[in-house]
This record gives sequence, C-alpha cells and structure tokens, in this order.
Amino acid sequence: MQFSDLRLSEPILRAVASEGYTVATPIQAQAIPLALSGRDVLGSAQTGTGKTAAFALPILQRLSTKPRPAGPPKVRCLILCPTRELATQISDSFRVYGKNLHVRSAVIFGGVGQGPQVTALRQGVDVVVATPGRLLDLMDQGHADLRGIEILVLDEADRMLDMGFINDIRKIVAKIPPARQTLFFSATMPAEIRGLAEALLRDPVNVQVAPVSSTVESVEESVYFVARQDKPSLLAHLYNDLPMARTIVFTRTKRGADRVVKRLHSSGIRAEAIHGDKTQNARERALANFKANKTPILVATDIASRGIDVDNVSHVVNYDLTHEPESYVHRIGRTARAGASGTAVSFCDPEEVPNLKAIEKLVRRSIPVEVSHPFHCGSAASSAAASRSGGRHGQTPASRPAPAPRHPHSEPARHSKPQHAAATPEHRHPLARHEAPARKFHSASPRPHQPGGGIVHPKPSLRRGMHHAGSAGRKRAY
Repeated sequence: MQFSDLRLSEPILRAVASEGYTVATPIQAQAIPLALSGRDVLGSAQTGTGKTAAFALPILQRLSTKPRPAGPPKVRCLILCPTRELATQISDSFRVYGKNLHVRSAVIFGGVGQGPQVTALRQGVDVVVATPGRLLDLMDQGHADLRGIEILVLDEADRMLDMGFINDIRKIVAKIPPARQTLFFSATMPAEIRGLAEALLRDPVNVQVAPVSSTVESVEESVYFVARQDKPSLLAHLYNDLPMARTIVFTRTKRGADRVVKRLHSSGIRAEAIHGDKTQNARERALANFKANKTPILVATDIASRGIDVDNVSHVVNYDLTHEPESYVHRIGRTARAGASGTAVSFCDPEEVPNLKAIEKLVRRSIPVEVSHPFHCGSAASSAAASRSGGRHGQTPASRPAPAPRHPHSEPARHSKPQHAAATPEHRHPLARHEAPARKFHSASPRPHQPGGGIVHPKPSLRRGMHHAGSAGRKRAY
C-alpha cells in the first residue's frame, strides 16, 4: 500500500517522501488508518517493522489538524518507552516527519540534568517522549502536567515490564484523562502486560504483523560451540576471518560488555560498549562512532540496545546466548534491515545448551552449526546433539561441514485476549511475538502490501534538540 493511499495530509506525505519512502510496511498499512479514525490499537510488532512511523504519522496528523485547546499550552500526546536510546529515536522521527508542521516535541529521560527538560515543559510542547522513571520524577516535582493528554502511546511495553517500570506506568496513567486514544505496542503478551492492556484500552483493534517464532529470512544464522574462556579469542578470530564489518555484540551483563571491549582492544580491534552504567554522553558518543564507522564493533546489553537504529549492520553476535528465546529474535533483527542481508552468529558454551534448545523450540528449527573454527567445543556440541536427537523441531540438525579445527582447544569441565489479524510479512520484518489465546479485541483486516518500501529505519536529518533529564533520587537511568 502506498502512503498516498492512507489519507495522510500533504505536509506529512512530503516529509515522508523526502526520506525516500513511498510504500507502507504491514504494521503501517494496518495501524495508520485505525489510529487516524480515533480507535485504540493493540499492536504486536517488533523492532525493525516500522512501528514508530505507524503511530507517529497519525499522531502528527491529528495534532496538526485539531486546534489546540484554549488556555495555557498543555502536553497533548505522551509516548512512554523503556530506554533513552529508543526515546531519542522516536523523538527524532517526530521531528523529521513533522518538519512541515507546527508540532513541538521534547524528549525526557534520566542520566542527564533535568533543567533543559523542565524549561521545555514550561515553554509548552505538544508531544513528550519519555522513559517512565524520569517522567514520574518530574511529575512528583510538579514540572509535568498530564491533564491535557489526548493520545497515549506505550511502546515496547513488555520490555518496560522487564525493567520494572510497570508500577511507574500505572502511576503515570492515573494522572491522564480517561477520555483519550491509546496505542499499545508490545512484542510479547505476558499476563501482566495483557492485564495492563485490558485496563488501558477501550474496545481496541488488534494489529499483528506475524508470529514471534519467525526470524528474518535474509539473516544467515549459525551457532558456534565454544568453551566460555575461549569466547574472546573466537570473536577476535571471526572478526578477521569472516570478516565482520559493522557488528553488534550482545552480552548478558554490563560488566561482561566491558570485559569484551577490553579483550577486543587487546587484540587490536576497536570496540565500544553501551549499557546502563555508561553516562548519556558516553552512550551517545559510542553510538555516533558506530554509525559513522569509526568503531566497527558495538558491544551492548539487551536493554541498552533498545532504540539502536543503524542501517547496514553486517553481523550480530550473541556472545552470551540469551535465556529469553524471544530476545534472540529481537537481537538478530538488528541486521538484515530495510531489505538488506545479514549474518547472526551465536556462541554456545556447555552451560548455554539449554538456552539454545529453548531458542530452537521457539523458532521450530535447528540453527546450523559451524565447526570450521579453531575453538570448537566438543562437549557442548555433544550435549546439543543429544537434545536435538529427539526431533523436537521437526527438522534434522543442520550443520556446515568443514575441515578439522586447526588448533583444537580442550574445554574444561565447567561446569481480554485478542483475535489476531496477521498481515503478510515482508522478508525484512522480524515477526511479531506469540500471543495468548483470545478475548474481545477487534482484528484489523489484512491490507495489501507492496514489497520494497516502508518506513523501517527513519534517518532523521534533524538532530535532537533536548535530551534533557535528570532526576533527584530515581535509581533507574535507562
């Protein structure tokens, strides 16, 4: 479906066209008409599907065409998201797509001084993009008044639940008028998120782009069995041997991310880490260097990676194989975006074999095994082969034949429920998560989609203005 078919205003269409987009992605083709009609929307979509534009475009149209209420300026739209990086990305998108409109926005998150944010709120903005912790702090101090909110958006609600923001969200929503439009996006629907959706949404329409168990077709996946202590050496080896270009490496912990960077530096490879213990300036600098190809490897935790929107990522490395199978789909969706191809490499030590089994159960297939490397771990491979032999995934284990390892290393003994309307997924869209059985939500009818377009990766031409924030006493600064 063309954007011109979605009843968007001429200034918005002009801004979209200037970014090179003409065809809507499935989530955009379904959600935009519903949002324009004023309906509440429950969207199941992952990163890389173009969902930011799916809510940003109709919001911009509504705010630009509906007169501001009389009296002092009030915030009219609130968007809550889990991390500062994602908040910045969303705010940039609003500036780019609204550049021909008179809609003002501000972004609010922790980790920096709150002064500029307070000033922006006092001067008056139409749209606030915020992380829950910092926003609640400003509300408690009397700086943020949400009584004029007309539209509420929750983006990546499941990740906000994981980060412990669910009670903060409830406190914030209690201060927002109940007569509003709510757009709710979550990649997964655990019971607590489903309960929150049922409490916030009124007669919503469910929009689902695809099931979670699907990964991007254009991603070449492989798993390397390796002893834990050999992971740094394997990463350095693969960086030179594959070779890797622009690469994101995922670790389980913040300390682990720093250790990986240190080991890469010792091998003469430039890398930077991005995680919650880094200052905002350090995180922005690392991301800017990565985007500018000054740093070839960005090492990130799952939480900090939310909002990283970078084109042409050639490789994703699961340095620590996640214990959350859905996060695997999120991670590898960082490559092969906007129609490109990419490679996802997973390291699996003996203790992580159960994690691999859970991932393969979710995606319903075995991930090909790569043995042509000098750090192959026989005990991990044997354990994985034994767990696969039951044929749980409906396919025989895949493996890439290769020459024997050049330098074998011995490994130590180390130990409400919606009815969904599925849209036809494009090959570049990470597929949305598995949902629980259905309740009373309406389903949006699938709409035709033409491949080769869609706003998946906004490339903002305008830099963000206010990354204000700072909070007296809030521990979380994401």
